[in-house]
Amino acid sequence: MEELSNEAKELIGMSERGTHMVAMLAPSFPVVFEYPQIIGMLKKIGFKKVVEVARGAEETNKQLLALMKLHPDRKYITNPCPTVVRTIRNKFPKLVDCLAHIDSPMVATAKICAKKWPKYKKVFIGPCMLKKLEAQEDYPDLDILAVTYKDLQEIFEAKKIRARFLDKFGDFDIKAQDTRLYPISGGLAQSSGIIKKLTDPQYDVISGPLLVNKILQEFLEKPELKILDILNCEGGCINGPGIVSSDSMDRRRQKIINYWKK
Repeated sequence: MEELSNEAKELIGMSERGTHMVAMLAPSFPVVFEYPQIIGMLKKIGFKKVVEVARGAEETNKQLLALMKLHPDRKYITNPCPTVVRTIRNKFPKLVDCLAHIDSPMVATAKICAKKWPKYKKVFIGPCMLKKLEAQEDYPDLDILAVTYKDLQEIFEAKKIRARFLDKFGDFDIKAQDTRLYPISGGLAQSSGIIKKLTDPQYDVISGPLLVNKILQEFLEKPELKILDILNCEGGCINGPGIVSSDSMDRRRQKIINYWKK
């Protein structure tokens, strides 16, 4: 087994100390884990509460729609993807003002959890390595520990936690449905209703590093383009670097859709 990441070691340490923890599970989790088995496995590690980050995504959508209503003439680049945010900061500083400065689903979920369980340590679990930097650098006040699915799988392996050994699984303490499509490219546009509110030239859905760089270079030259729903990983968060899976992109996408329909 590979050496555990620092974040994984920190999570194991908290588990062994009996720290009260809430798991914030990103909406791409069905690519890697079965529901509801994953909840039982997280409880076995020591999580007292398990919530869907899809709930935070609802707040992200609300905030974006409120911004659009308040400033209908402005252009916006959505900001759930920390890689895109850092690409803009480092390579396209002229676009920083175009970023929709709203809570990402992780951040919105952390705020919900902080209000509901103020003494619990918040642990984000998702497909993205850069979420670790978003948590540490951009929102240190929220005290979020971010780990990847790969980290979590290695913890399960180290602690010999298997779904088949569990006699009960439980359910999410906070859940949401419509925003479970968020990790698929275009999930934000679809779940927020942007595709119904705007015409085709007014919004664009982009994923993949090459297309991301291309559209960011052209963004200011497209006056008709108002909203850019953009994710760095090809196909969306279902293809994040923190995912270990042999499934095709179509299979990963179908897993998300199947869970969304439940």
